[in-house]
Amino acid sequence: MGHDVVTDYRSARMSLGVVPQELVFDPFLSVRETLRFQSGYFGLTRNDDWIDELLSKLGLADKAEANMRALSGGMKRRVMVAQAPVHRPPVIVLDEPTAGVDVELRQSLWAFVQELNAAGHTIVLTTHYLEEAQTLCSRIAMLKRGKLVALETKDKLLSHGAGREVALKLSAPLPDTLLPLKVREEDGYQVLRLAEIAELEGVLATLRTAGVRIGELNVVEVDLESVFVKMMHGREQ
Repeated sequence: MGHDVVTDYRSARMSLGVVPQELVFDPFLSVRETLRFQSGYFGLTRNDDWIDELLSKLGLADKAEANMRALSGGMKRRVMVAQAPVHRPPVIVLDEPTAGVDVELRQSLWAFVQELNAAGHTIVLTTHYLEEAQTLCSRIAMLKRGKLVALETKDKLLSHGAGREVALKLSAPLPDTLLPLKVREEDGYQVLRLAEIAELEGVLATLRTAGVRIGELNVVEVDLESVFVKMMHGREQ
């Protein structure tokens, strides 16, 4: 955000909120006291309205006066997430915030994070859940052994999937002319890889000419996981 972390460290820290992967909390404070204490780090002494809103949005309102030690792991995780935006920083870093949490908590956390993002906060997320990255992120980086192997917009990264796969359930064996397109056979489906979806028209014409009937046809969309596996293997070769 344009602030030097050494010479202008106060502004730099005010610009950043962090949710660490590990649960870190003071066992002698209540939930509300934890958020007030965090506010105090940034010189915010009258922040109760925003704290109440955070408690409500993260399902912590009924636990506001509970001691941190008495909370479940999922509730502690919610408090950790509430601490990061308590001083309204423009950038929020989330280090695997949903690791080991239940589905309900994961959904509520992501709904809250999406609200923050829509309000103008930049969210930097580290995760091993690729479906989350694909759903939530507009720009994605991939790391391998500490080195950056990709940093692109989501759409551009997904384009590395190189074409589309089409799964066909047929009444007869695949014609010889289509065998070069076949990548595997799976649960009774012949799976073909096409450079682009427009090639499907030619495949259908070939099957029709050969008298092969199609029982089922599914277009398999490229997902981030398949791109990730392809890029990781490609880097090893």
